[in-house]
Amino acid sequence: MSGLGSMRTTYRHGDLRATLVAVGIELARQGGPDAVVLREATRQAGVAPNAAYRHFADRAALLAAVSDEAQAIVADRIEIAFDAIPDTGDATADARARLTAIGRAYIDFACTDPGLFRAAFTVPRDLATALEPPKAGARGRTPFELLGVSLDALVEAGALPAERRPGAEFLAWSAVHGLAMLHLEGPLAHLGSPMLEGVRDRVVEMAVRGI
Repeated sequence: MSGLGSMRTTYRHGDLRATLVAVGIELARQGGPDAVVLREATRQAGVAPNAAYRHFADRAALLAAVSDEAQAIVADRIEIAFDAIPDTGDATADARARLTAIGRAYIDFACTDPGLFRAAFTVPRDLATALEPPKAGARGRTPFELLGVSLDALVEAGALPAERRPGAEFLAWSAVHGLAMLHLEGPLAHLGSPMLEGVRDRVVEMAVRGI
């Protein structure tokens, strides 16, 4: 985003909804989901407050759209880490390496972009929307889907028994999300980078091995 001028230019082209979501993303990046409010979004977009109600029934609707977009940004970040793992010809090692990359990327996103992370994963949503958000990454996959791809690859490689596959996403997700939240809002908030990276790697390793 390049500032208010670009927001107004976008709006003049007729896509106020996208403009408000883009403003909401920046508000979330700076202050988390609590900072996403309709009045501030319309102010920064350069339109009257009532204009937002043509696209969003209330603040909760705008926040849900921002949460979806934030998840798509997380998916893109994870996809980069996922794609960076080369094929070695060892299906088991490759699947584990990609699962490890996903876990690390998830925690790293939480640490480097905490406002957007909170918007993506702490906004209350129903289970169906949480698992299948309306907005995916640039390549059409959500963070949850990328996790599932890696777990399916473990099954195909014979490293994860098929009977243990159902629900494995929740186990892996809980481990990395727990560490992320302990760092953002809990007793691990003051861990320095080297120690945090070490804890991150150990937690992800434990999750991958435990699956």
